[in-house]
Amino acid sequence: MYPVIYAQWVKDKRKPFLILLFIGLSILATLLFGNIGENTESKVDIFASGPEREEIEEKWVTILNENSDIEFTVTSEEDAREQVAEGKRDVAVHVMEHDYRLITSSDMPNVQLVEQEVHKIFTEEAELQALTGTENTADIRKEVKSYLENAPLLVETEAIQGGELTKHDMGKQLLFVFTLFIAMFTIGFKVNGINADKVSGVWNRLILSPVSKVGMYSGHLVYSFIIGFFQMVVVLVLFKYVFDFEIGNFAMILTIAAVFTLSAVSLAMLITGIAQTPEKFYMIYPSLLPIIPGISGLYMAPGVMDNPVFTVLADIFPLGYAVEAMLDVALYNAGWGDILLPIAFMLLLAVMYMGIGINLGERRK
Repeated sequence: MYPVIYAQWVKDKRKPFLILLFIGLSILATLLFGNIGENTESKVDIFASGPEREEIEEKWVTILNENSDIEFTVTSEEDAREQVAEGKRDVAVHVMEHDYRLITSSDMPNVQLVEQEVHKIFTEEAELQALTGTENTADIRKEVKSYLENAPLLVETEAIQGGELTKHDMGKQLLFVFTLFIAMFTIGFKVNGINADKVSGVWNRLILSPVSKVGMYSGHLVYSFIIGFFQMVVVLVLFKYVFDFEIGNFAMILTIAAVFTLSAVSLAMLITGIAQTPEKFYMIYPSLLPIIPGISGLYMAPGVMDNPVFTVLADIFPLGYAVEAMLDVALYNAGWGDILLPIAFMLLLAVMYMGIGINLGERRK
């Protein structure tokens, strides 16, 4: 086993570009997409036009800021449109006496969130004006606010375990997804070395040496595990200690990553046994992997993907179990007992994949 591991290490030592590339891709993908759906537009410019521009702006900037978590600031029409045109702002709001218009040049999620907030506030203002019969709703707003502060019935929302609900962090989810997903490519290409040795004849020559067949398989698989796990550790360490991502109990995260690496090695071994040659492996494996996060719903918030067919297909791959366990640790402070089930599923898949893959590999003509 050790001579095989050493031989693979010498190859990567001479040409480490592939591993470094995948580490860089993991970091870059998370930095690029990790904030999608996580942070809404914190500041939105509003402006009005016409002779009563100042009165309209003063009225709506007060109402909008009182009833929304988004900060609305008054600016000139030229500046607001320029900010949107140059991509410095996703959206600006043109307010009128009883209506509004969104100024945008993109269809980013922030635009929809801002539109929902503004539409809700304008609708509430219209309802209050209809009830009072006057456009001055400041007094009734104060009365409603005072009444709600001492309402006869209060509703509190808590988590199942008690305490405040934790907001889902899409940035952390994509961090785990890209870290594990891209590591699967590294692992697969290393496990494919088994097929490369068999096709080139190196495998048959090693059988005649003191190295046993178990040792040859173990050497390739253990080295693939080490490289894949090393890549994940590097990325997770960088995000935790350099980019200041709070990812929870680091020991538990690494344990989940180790179990996932084992199952990913087994999945690559299964594809290796099916493909039989390096060329077929490169056709099947890179085509299969990009489908896995999609059918598992890992690019979206939990609960969005509800297709029963995709749900069943996602259950036969380890990626969803690993991301779920990591999110439980990072967001909900899960303990060891809470992550045993996804770990057990990953281990079960690893045993199944490995057994079938080696069996298929040994039956090759």
